Amino acid sequence: MELKYQLKGLDCANCAAKIERSVSKVEGVKKAQVDFMQSSIAITCDLQQAENVEIASQKAIKKIEPDVTMVKKGTEHEHQHEHGHTKPKVMMGRILLTAGIMLLLILLKPIEPLNTIFYATIYLLIGYDIVKTAVLNLFSGQLFDENFLMTVATIGAFLIGDRPEAVLVMLLYQIGEFFQDYAVNQSKKNIKALMDVRPDRARLVTNNGLKIVKPESVAVGDVVQVNPGEKIPLDGTIKEGIGYIDTSALTGESMPQLVEVGNKVLSGSVNKDTPLTIQVTESFGQSTVSKILDLVENASSKKAPAEKFITKFARVYTPIVVGLAVLLAIIPPLFGGDLKEWIYRALTFLVISCPCALVISVPLSFFGGIGGASRAGILIKGSNYLEKLAKVDTVVFDKTGTLTKGQFSVEEIVTLCKSIPILTYASALEQNSSHPIARSIVTASAGEVLPDVTETREIAGFGVMGTIEGQKVFVGNEKYLKENNISFPAVTKVGTIVYVVVNEKLAGYLVINDQIKSDAKAAVTKLKANGIKKTVMLTGDSEKVAASVGGKLGLNQVFARLLPADKVDHVQKLRQAGGKVAFVGDGINDAPVLATADIGIAMGGLGSDAAIEAADAVIMDDRPTKIATGIEISRKTLRIVKQNIVFALAIKIFFLLLGAGGIVTMGWAVFADVGVTLIAVLNAMRCLRVPKK
Repeated sequence: MELKYQLKGLDCANCAAKIERSVSKVEGVKKAQVDFMQSSIAITCDLQQAENVEIASQKAIKKIEPDVTMVKKGTEHEHQHEHGHTKPKVMMGRILLTAGIMLLLILLKPIEPLNTIFYATIYLLIGYDIVKTAVLNLFSGQLFDENFLMTVATIGAFLIGDRPEAVLVMLLYQIGEFFQDYAVNQSKKNIKALMDVRPDRARLVTNNGLKIVKPESVAVGDVVQVNPGEKIPLDGTIKEGIGYIDTSALTGESMPQLVEVGNKVLSGSVNKDTPLTIQVTESFGQSTVSKILDLVENASSKKAPAEKFITKFARVYTPIVVGLAVLLAIIPPLFGGDLKEWIYRALTFLVISCPCALVISVPLSFFGGIGGASRAGILIKGSNYLEKLAKVDTVVFDKTGTLTKGQFSVEEIVTLCKSIPILTYASALEQNSSHPIARSIVTASAGEVLPDVTETREIAGFGVMGTIEGQKVFVGNEKYLKENNISFPAVTKVGTIVYVVVNEKLAGYLVINDQIKSDAKAAVTKLKANGIKKTVMLTGDSEKVAASVGGKLGLNQVFARLLPADKVDHVQKLRQAGGKVAFVGDGINDAPVLATADIGIAMGGLGSDAAIEAADAVIMDDRPTKIATGIEISRKTLRIVKQNIVFALAIKIFFLLLGAGGIVTMGWAVFADVGVTLIAVLNAMRCLRVPKK
């Protein structure tokens, strides 16, 4: 089973990595995954060991990070106000007080031993929490983090007589930490704001009037009222009212949608203008908003290869640079170098070596990308899928429900006898049928007064017949015409042809087609503009229909009359040929293919359990152009990740060389470390920006 907890007070990416490693070693734990962006941990263990694992994990966390508290999700304590290791106002007060006292000491220049006492006092004022954490980590076997590096470097500087510089370095470091925490927390808030679709109350309609309750307590079949400006608390159907709702938080669609009696509405949408009465169709746990939140909350637990690399790199990198710093302090003095000078250089080398920029900015970039995609109406289930999406070069589409609407409509009316209203006659005969073709004919004549029909009878396999205005009328396929020797012209048009025969003579025919989505062609064009090498359509439809749709959209390849197993074979062949394949389907009939592709994308899958389960990404509305948008966001995210890795490593190596050569002071070393981290974090926050539609 999987246990999920909030980690209250977690404000450090390196701490998150240490907690994850420590809890992973707890007896009974099969897997531990810390999500720094969500400040949470997921622990996998056997059910019978759950209680022992929870207690042992809490102890392990307290040993590493005394200020971090593990709280089970779903409890009252989970939603209490969270504090970091140091409250921002207190930290700012310490920074200003230290800076003020230090300025006075520089101006007044007190004599010894007062000078040493004053500097030691303000050093503890600004750095006691860093030193305390480093000492606690030392006893718990947790070395080689930024606290250890800063403590060793600054105390070392203090001991060799560079007291002002030791205090200045700690002051600069704390200033950097303050701004870094601010930037990270802002990013977290921005991402969480995008996810702020959870309704906190429902206005339940009862026999005694309206009652305010929690959405979790509302049952299927209950009726709720949603006033203007309120979020719809649960999925349901409009029972009373007509008005506009804002679905942008769910689908990324900026235009409000008109809804009326009988229309389905999704939880998390916002009622814009008039009160709506809604009959609930899904419990809160199964509602759209709950599914979305669950997806987003679990998204960053699936780490991309780049994230895993950085985590491993930081674990190896820090001990190596500590070892190099020791060698730098020891070896040159053996050959006549000044001991104090080389110790100073070694301490500077330690300060520069902190891997904060990498440890923080890479997961922050991926989480920002997932948040940005959600803002655009695209749910991506994890950083690993985001990275895969960025590398896609082949996009394979299902046809029905993906590139076409999956809804038939009358595309053309061909009249051979001008005195006979063939659409009206066809609608009159088909008005009681539930067949999709019949419904499309009736819909096309909406608003017309249909004539009375008598002696109606269905002819199995052919169509339907009846008497209208004294005339014998048949509506159906060409097989009836052939059986009854009724002459008819050859029809080359693509689609389903429905013939209308009046008194055994052909009066005309209707061409009925599944309509191509309005932005399907733009989607294919946009994909090609984004460097997608091959666009392919797989369908169970006829070759004639498939070729027509493929030609209109400009697809590279079209394969027709396929069973689900055939679609799997085609996707496997594309992957074997070296392509990175994304398959886009409706997520219900195409689960095997979605699982076979490098990344499966469910189109228009919002509210569908099958879509959410089978796909790696879900397009929350019905627009194929969002596929290209998702690829753009993923590629932008990966570019930013690579920029941060290259930038951070290049600056680190450059300043490490300068530090070893004695060219830069410890103050510059701190500036390099903190500056690089802040720039990397700000760069990562660009992932939240969504490409313009």
